[in-house]
Amino acid sequence: MGPVSAIVLFAVVWAMVFFIVLPLRLQTQGEAGEIVPGTHASAPADAQIGRKAKITTLWALPIWAVIAGTILSGVISVRDIDWFDRMSTPEVSRD
Repeated sequence: MGPVSAIVLFAVVWAMVFFIVLPLRLQTQGEAGEIVPGTHASAPADAQIGRKAKITTLWALPIWAVIAGTILSGVISVRDIDWFDRMSTPEVSRD
């Protein structure tokens, strides 16, 4: 895995973790009792994006390290995932 692949993998892992972290401890404007005119009551009262981005980074780093380590060790390769390659290559019978 090259450096660009590692950065792309980290960005994908970070985004997935971010979508998991976003709704945690979310207080809506309806729950807070202060609905800003023109917004829904379910809109966040205080999104705390910076704090959630830091939490996301702290969780994404070890997850990325495990995935990158697995890829670099060769335990799982692209050939293991490529279903079309397996179907197109004929099996050799050993009779």
